[in-house]
Amino acid sequence: MLAVATLWQREIVRFLRQRSRVIGALVQPIVFWILLGGGLSASFRPPGAPDGTGYLEYFFPGTIALVLLFTAIFATIAVVEDRKSGFLQGVLVAPVSRQSIVLGQALGATTLAVVQGLLFLVLAPLAGIPLTVERVVATVATMAIVGFGLTNLGLLIAWRMESTQGFHAIMNLLLLPIWFLSGAFFPSTDAPTVLRWIMRLDPLTYGLAALRTCLYLGRNVSAELPALGVSLAISAVFGLVTFAGATVVAQRSGTL
Repeated sequence: MLAVATLWQREIVRFLRQRSRVIGALVQPIVFWILLGGGLSASFRPPGAPDGTGYLEYFFPGTIALVLLFTAIFATIAVVEDRKSGFLQGVLVAPVSRQSIVLGQALGATTLAVVQGLLFLVLAPLAGIPLTVERVVATVATMAIVGFGLTNLGLLIAWRMESTQGFHAIMNLLLLPIWFLSGAFFPSTDAPTVLRWIMRLDPLTYGLAALRTCLYLGRNVSAELPALGVSLAISAVFGLVTFAGATVVAQRSGTL
């Protein structure tokens, strides 16, 4: 637990010392939300959404997922940088289990993701989503579950990468499409059948569905969304599976 807490603290301290990373991880999703939401609000109404829902409101939960995804990407890129600087090699030869190393990294990045997601959540009233204590608590808990899964997915990839260029290539090929196909950008209601099935297989689809349900806690949302319990269960299983995968990859990495 000491090793986990130490690595967790290191992730937080390193993040706070990198102002550009703080600004990029939070401002970029806000720009996405304003530009895309504002540009499409006049011509796009989400099918199956409650009456009066504009695109800025529909896109808001998807932007929260984007905040979590960007935080996971930036945090896991640090693994590649640690390998180059030699810090990772020093950690690997220490008498600490690989599981503890991965858990410390994952919890640190998840904490950062939740904090940044919470900062963005403050803008929910501007999107037409009134906040209550119950909604905030439920949304933050869901962000922690979703962020943990995304972070471990990033770690699973980063532990195998030797260059940031390679990680960026995988990010563009895998991580961003996971977000696009989660229902964050467009709903699955009118999507082609093949694309609709792909969206159902996307684990982030269920994390995003849980975020939408929590943001509208106590209010009827689209019948197309999976039940909250199912969405949370799938998101939790995804987090555990990716954590196990990242641990296995870390164990095979040796000290190289």
